[in-house]
Amino acid sequence: MKLIQSTASGILLVLLAGCSTQSVDRIAPDQAVRLTVLHTNDHHGRFWKNGDGEYGMAARKTVIDTIRAEVAQAGGYTLLLDGGDVNTGVPESDLQDAVPDIKGMNLLGYDAMAVGNHEFDKPSAVLARQRELARFPMLSANIYRQGQRLFEPYKIFSTGPLRVAVMGLTTEDTHKMAHPDHVKGIEFRSVIAEASRLVPELRAKADVVIAATHMGHYQNGEHGTQAMGDVEMARAVSGIDLVVGGHTQNPACMKAENVIDQAHVPGAPCQPDRQNGTWIVQAHEWGKYVGRADFEYRQGAFTLVRYALIPVNLKQRVAQANGASTLRLHTAEIAENPEMLTLLWPYQNFGQQMLLVDVGSTDAALPGDRATVRSRQTTLGRMVGQAMMARTRADLAVINSGGIRDSLPAGRLTYKDVLKVHPFGNTIVTVELSGTELMAYLAVVAKMTPGAGAFPQFAGIELVIDSGKVTQARIQGAAVDPARTYRMAVNNFVASGGDGYPRLTQHRSFADSGFVDAEVLRAFIGANSPIKVAEFAPEQVVHRR
Repeated sequence: MKLIQSTASGILLVLLAGCSTQSVDRIAPDQAVRLTVLHTNDHHGRFWKNGDGEYGMAARKTVIDTIRAEVAQAGGYTLLLDGGDVNTGVPESDLQDAVPDIKGMNLLGYDAMAVGNHEFDKPSAVLARQRELARFPMLSANIYRQGQRLFEPYKIFSTGPLRVAVMGLTTEDTHKMAHPDHVKGIEFRSVIAEASRLVPELRAKADVVIAATHMGHYQNGEHGTQAMGDVEMARAVSGIDLVVGGHTQNPACMKAENVIDQAHVPGAPCQPDRQNGTWIVQAHEWGKYVGRADFEYRQGAFTLVRYALIPVNLKQRVAQANGASTLRLHTAEIAENPEMLTLLWPYQNFGQQMLLVDVGSTDAALPGDRATVRSRQTTLGRMVGQAMMARTRADLAVINSGGIRDSLPAGRLTYKDVLKVHPFGNTIVTVELSGTELMAYLAVVAKMTPGAGAFPQFAGIELVIDSGKVTQARIQGAAVDPARTYRMAVNNFVASGGDGYPRLTQHRSFADSGFVDAEVLRAFIGANSPIKVAEFAPEQVVHRR
């Protein structure tokens, strides 16, 4: 009798589990449920449109509201997801701890976001306030502290009769990309291990499984020295229907299988990546696009019907007959939502008043855009290094290109321009190394992968790098002497082992100057204006073979 009761109880549990996991009672066999997933990523403080009138949350809201209304009219449902990195990039936002950005996301009605590495740019108290302010969950299954997950690992949404599980994942590189004080005691565990454990559980609870990730989309999974991204995870973990990604800040538009369309033009068709049955999408950066993925769920199959990256007032420069140029919209202009403008204007105005103070001028632009500064030596990289050397009396400086976040324009420069270059508030540190120690340090730095934030910029030293190896090094015109002592300046992030650099904080000569990088650069510009850009020619610094 006990055996019969036990068996019956087991059958009952299985039946109850089936009722909670299968869609048979909620979705008729011939019923099609339409779900539109809207997505953005790597917002980085761009709550307001830029100087050319591009993107901004007010125009983004118009796009999202219009799509939601259209989908609802057709009997469908929508989810709005973000791939992480709300923080850091625009001074008006940075100075206000991304409060306007979180409030803007609340008004936009985000359903969930992945936790990005830049969510750890400021002390934990700031992140705690952001989480309290957000009316949507910040998701990450692989971030732990003292053996417990620090964030919700997933959220299950009911979109009509359809149950959709959204799981969050964060790049394992966060531990080396954030300041050590901000991630002390926090583990960023294997994304594949966590996803492998969670996906079967989620498939039992939901009809559709989506991963909102901040890991990066790398062509054919070729991630170099950086942690693995969406492609590698999708290949390793079956059962994920869609990955809404971020981190690499590129449109995940494919030219062919495993080949990214590097020449994608705003408004042109975009074919998302697909790996192991998983669709992978990413909407570039800064709210430049709203991604739209229209799916149909029928008889257990989740089918992509249509995909588009919708440009948010992006413009192109068009040459005129007289040799001048003008900006022209790629697609029809999108009006800004008045409610969003009303919400955000006080924050924009406050930030402008703090930032529009002249600090100097330059006779030409100094490039610091991501694509340039992370792939080759630049005039801005060298000037930043020279500023660090001037303040600390160092012999040389090494800068991680990820610490340079924007270019400096030609002409008048404001404090806002400087803070766009250095938004993190890092301090300048020095360390005194023997020639032997210095060469060992440079041997590691020279291997940093182009395209990554770790890629080094140099000042005060002439290098010849052959196949990733330093073959020559000269300081002040003389070869590095193994017995001589050299003072090197870096920022505290790099000194702490950030971006995978050798840790210097325990070195006997380590000294944190307390000088903030933005203030150091500001003072250098003021003392040397007008800046003559030709004096910082990068060709004099590094030769690669």
